[in-house]
Parts: sequence; structure tokens; C-alpha cells
Amino acid sequence: MATTKTAAKTATKKPATKAASKTSSTKKENSENNEFKDFFIDGLKDIYWAEKHLAKALPKMQKAATSEELAMAFEKHTQETKQHAEILEQVFGLLEEKATAKKCDAMEGLLEEADGIIEETEDGTMIRDAALILAAQKVEHYEIATYGTLAVFARTMGRDDIAELLTQVLDNEKATDVALTTVAEGFVNEQAVAE
Repeated sequence: MATTKTAAKTATKKPATKAASKTSSTKKENSENNEFKDFFIDGLKDIYWAEKHLAKALPKMQKAATSEELAMAFEKHTQETKQHAEILEQVFGLLEEKATAKKCDAMEGLLEEADGIIEETEDGTMIRDAALILAAQKVEHYEIATYGTLAVFARTMGRDDIAELLTQVLDNEKATDVALTTVAEGFVNEQAVAE
């Protein structure tokens, strides 16, 4: 009797596996031409614009930084941001789409805020560095949210190849956020309070 139950379980598992496999391939086929794919591509265009404009803004933030550590962090992230744009171009290629940027209102606002911080804080102060770190981390958190969601979208559409590329960028954005926190907590915040 135990053998019959085991055989019955095995028999029911195989169709479920086939059904799951069929569902996965159906997902990929359905995602090739639908509104969700268009929405996904729109999100890619948005973050592509964001990366391009961030790459132009970071050198200004680097120049405004007081501490060498923060300036170096901004310089490193400028190079990484350019690489992120190149990875997005690969993603567009995998989708057989032209790499096109669409204005990202969120990034535009975040970069305007960073400009405002530079104008409103005194040159050569740790208060400016603390404020620049805040502005930069707001950018990082926006990018983390965007790349995380787009990677999930790609997986949902059966595009693990694209999800993997987006996850690489996501991991880098998270590492940058941690690096900025390290600079802030290492000495910037304490010295800013003392000023």
C-alpha cells in the first residue's frame, strides 16, 4: 500500500513539473509583446537617463567635497555609473531595442537637490560633506529600488539573462551606499557636529 501512495505522488509530481515548465515558457512568450514588456522598457529608459545624468553630476559633487575620502568615493562612483549605462545598453541589445533615454523626473529632482546643497553649504566644511553624503545616498536608494524592481520584472518575464545584468548593477549600488555610510560614520558626521 505504501508503494501505491509513493507511485501516486510521483505520478502527480511529473505533470506539475511539466506544467511549471510550460508556464515558464509561456511567460517568456507572452512577455515578448505586451504592455508589461513596454512598461519594463520604459523603466529601463528612465534609469538609463538617470545614469547618464548622474555621471555628469558626480564630478561636480566630487569637486565640492571637503574630505579626500568623499571625493575619492565620488570619483569611483563616476566610473561605476558609466559602466552601469554600458550594462543598460547591453540589456537594450538583448531586448533588440535601441538604447534610448527618457527623462527621469526623480533623478532630475535628486540632482537639483544636490546642486542646492552645494550652493547652501560653506565650502571646505564637513557639514557640506555630510549634506553631500545625504544627497548621494538618496540617489543610491532610488537606484537600488529601481534596479531591484527591474530585475524582478525581468525574471518574471523569463529573462534571467537580463535579470542577472540588472542584479550586478543593483549589487554595485548597494556597495556604494555602504561605502558612503562608512565615510559618514567614520569621521564626517562627528566632525560636522563639532563645526
